[in-house]
Amino acid sequence: MVLAGTFESRSRVSDGVDTVDDVATANPPLIEAVGLCKQFGDFVAVDHIDVHVQRGEAFGFLGPNGAGKSSTMRMIGCVSPPTGGSLRILGMDPATEGPAIRARLGVVPQTDTLDLEMSVRDNLYIYGRYFGLSRAVIRERTRELLDFVQLTDRADDTVEPLSGGMKRRLTIARSLINEPELLLLDEPTAGLDPQARHVLWDRLFRLKQRGVTLVLTTHYMDEAEQLCDRLVVMDKGRIAAAGSPRALIERYSTREVLELRFGVAEHADIADKLEGRLDDVTQRIEALPDRLLLYTDDADDAALAVAALGLKPSGQLGRRSTLEDVFLRLTGRTLVD
Repeated sequence: MVLAGTFESRSRVSDGVDTVDDVATANPPLIEAVGLCKQFGDFVAVDHIDVHVQRGEAFGFLGPNGAGKSSTMRMIGCVSPPTGGSLRILGMDPATEGPAIRARLGVVPQTDTLDLEMSVRDNLYIYGRYFGLSRAVIRERTRELLDFVQLTDRADDTVEPLSGGMKRRLTIARSLINEPELLLLDEPTAGLDPQARHVLWDRLFRLKQRGVTLVLTTHYMDEAEQLCDRLVVMDKGRIAAAGSPRALIERYSTREVLELRFGVAEHADIADKLEGRLDDVTQRIEALPDRLLLYTDDADDAALAVAALGLKPSGQLGRRSTLEDVFLRLTGRTLVD
C-alpha cells in the first residue's frame, strides 16, 4: 500500500525554466500533453499547452480562477475529452483507455463529494468497493488511511458535522484507497482556514516523500511554493511560464520587494512621480490599489532611497519575492480575482 510500501528514491527535478520539457527523459512521463486544447463553443479554456509530468514529482498548475487549470485537470482525469492536441496518461490514450486510466488514478475534486449521512469509515468502504477491492483489503487500507489523515478517532462519526479540514482530509484518504499511481488534486485547500491548510500540506508532503506523484491546481502561491517541485503558471488558457518555484522567482522577479502603503488612491500617482528616480536601487515599480511594490535586490537600500526623497509612507515592509510577484510580472494582476 502507498502508506506502508517502500519507494525507490527519485531524482529531483531540474530548476530549468525554459520549457516544461527540461526534465530528464530517461523514464517516460506519467502525463504527456502536446498542444492540448479544450474549447466550449467559442470559448477557449485551454489553448495549446504542453505539459510533461515525471513519476515521483509534485507538479502544479498555478493561476487565477478561470485560467484553465480545472479544465486541464478534467482532461487529465479522463472525464472531459480534449478538443485538440495529444494527451497520454500512464502511457495510455484517454480517448480509448479511459476506464483503465481512471482505475490507476486518485482524484481529489475541488468540491468534496462525500456521503454526509454515512460514517467516515463507510465512506472509504463504499468507495473501495467501486474498485472491486475485497472486504479484507478495504478494512486494512481504511485503518491505515484514517491513521494517515488523523481521523481514526472519528471513524464511526457521520461526515456531516466534521469541519471543512476534516472533510478535505477524508476526501484525500478516499482518493488513496485504490493505491493510485497518480494523485490529482483540484484546489485542495480552497476555503480552509490557515491551520487546516497547514495540516493538509503536511499530509500531502508526506505523500510526496513516499514517492506518490502529485498533480495539483491552486491559486495560492504559498501552497505552490510549499508543495511543488515544478509548476506552470497559467493565464487565459495558456502557459505563461514554467519551472521550479525558485527558478521562476529568480528569472521573473528580484531578490526582495519593498511594499509601501500611502493614502487611498495615491499609489498610482506616487508610482508616476518615482519613475526614473529610483533606478539605482530598484528594477521595477508596481502600483496596486492598496500598496506600492518596489522590486529590488536590497529592500533596506530602497527604503533609504524613498526616505531621501521625502516620502513618508504610512507603512512599509521588506520581504523576499514570491510567486505572486512572478504572476504580477507576467500578467499584470494578482493571483486571486
